[in-house]
Amino acid sequence: MTSFNFSTWPPQLTPEQLEALTVAATTYALSHGLLYLPPSQSPSNTQPRIPTTAIHAPLSLIPAPFPRAQFQAARELQSVYNMLYARVAMDTQFLDTVMGAEEGVGKADEFTGTLWKGWKRIREHGALAQPLHLGLFRSDYLLHAAEDRLALKQVEFNTISSSFGPLSERAAAMHRNILASTSYFSASPHLTADNFPENSTTSGLVEGLSKAHEAYGVRDARILFVVQPNERNVFDQQWLEYELLERHQIHVVRQTLTELAVSASIDPSTHALILTSPTNSSPYEISTIYFRASYTPSDFPSPSYYDTRFLLEHSRAIKCPSLPLQLAGGKKVQEALTRPGVLERFLSNEGAKWGSRALDLTAHAADIRATWMGMWALDSEDVEIAAVLDHLPDSGQAQGSVPPGTRLARLKAQSLVLKPQREGGGNNVYREAISAFLDTLPAEEREAWIAMEMIETPRGVSGYLVRASPSSSGMDNGTIEKKVVRVEVISELGIFGYALFGEGEVVEREVGWLVRTKGTESNEGGVAAGFSVLDSVVLV
Repeated sequence: MTSFNFSTWPPQLTPEQLEALTVAATTYALSHGLLYLPPSQSPSNTQPRIPTTAIHAPLSLIPAPFPRAQFQAARELQSVYNMLYARVAMDTQFLDTVMGAEEGVGKADEFTGTLWKGWKRIREHGALAQPLHLGLFRSDYLLHAAEDRLALKQVEFNTISSSFGPLSERAAAMHRNILASTSYFSASPHLTADNFPENSTTSGLVEGLSKAHEAYGVRDARILFVVQPNERNVFDQQWLEYELLERHQIHVVRQTLTELAVSASIDPSTHALILTSPTNSSPYEISTIYFRASYTPSDFPSPSYYDTRFLLEHSRAIKCPSLPLQLAGGKKVQEALTRPGVLERFLSNEGAKWGSRALDLTAHAADIRATWMGMWALDSEDVEIAAVLDHLPDSGQAQGSVPPGTRLARLKAQSLVLKPQREGGGNNVYREAISAFLDTLPAEEREAWIAMEMIETPRGVSGYLVRASPSSSGMDNGTIEKKVVRVEVISELGIFGYALFGEGEVVEREVGWLVRTKGTESNEGGVAAGFSVLDSVVLV
């Protein structure tokens, strides 16, 4: 275990030093595109078509301490995770069983079931025009403090709309700039350049997109970004667009599902996705579809939106992610992989089932499993769970037809989080809220939820968090009210990677990282959802 004392962080600063760092951080952020659009002031919550103002993203003044060994281990594991989830996405039978609407979680979760049914219809009609898939992934971790040691534990693996790559790169650059300009007033011997790792996530993610574009084989085609209406996190996306154009000469088209319902069509002979645009007289052919939307039910306010999503899937464009790869990122898949032998089946290449040139990754199984907390399905009838219940007090109380998985979740509620098949933050149920939640959860919906042991992070570590929001009293003159607060925090590390796969070998790479920091009073970790700030690491 690292000898670093987390409870001593952050170093003490005088009010004058704190103010100087706040000015340096916010000025850098505003100067370097570490930005959000401000909250809408309109009753309909719409953003103006032409932005006129921006605010800096929520950020941390001093980077979060993270053990060097665990940081490096997370980065080294990313390639294994890239290939693991590529293989999961290519195992149709597994996804049908785990996520489908006939056998799997799609029976209980309408959103998941609708996506799966659309994918199944396309398969049955022989209309899968593109064998290649692109994943831009992010594997999220927390430090788990147990038995006098720190362990790296995975929170989740994201296969769709893995955001904040470009802004996290700029947050790390901001901290390096503050170090260079102020030396953080020599407040800590840990705050040195050797402990501030480089981060080049933007170019890495764009490398994945450009490789998909190249594999499509039509140089003048464009990449489509499918975006949500009234998106405030637009700058995180725009940095990818600028990099694609300036480094790779690839143009990007941004449209919502509403716009695509009118503009998108498929060439009947080539299955190419063709878009029309009010600003261009000639239509565009699309090489790659990058989804920064369609991961939550609110993106589909009516059945016609699903029709548009399935039209895109039916096309020859390479999807990031495809429907099977989106389904592979479900929490139910994360839980299923923990079952005995399941992970090993995917890592093995016995019989060249993943191709003659595919790697056998079974040597990494123990390292992957070591990153997982215990988890199980609420509807589980597993004999091992039943055996655990036999040794717990109060487990013998009459439960009627309640499955062992739900009974165990109730008994261990204070050390658990319950997760549905959702992305985007704000969906989980924690600790003391679990018992009342289980009282109201219909029996037919249990299959849509998993129970996961809580990761117990190091105690006592604090941070200086800076938010920016339009001042209620100063909107007329455009002033920004900035708040700096020192609070006890939890910092979550995310490792980015990409994988292009589906024909022959998997082309993949680990490409960067992010840190999101939140106050310990918040259970959720999403920056866009308003629960945390962007941060970086100081290696200890």
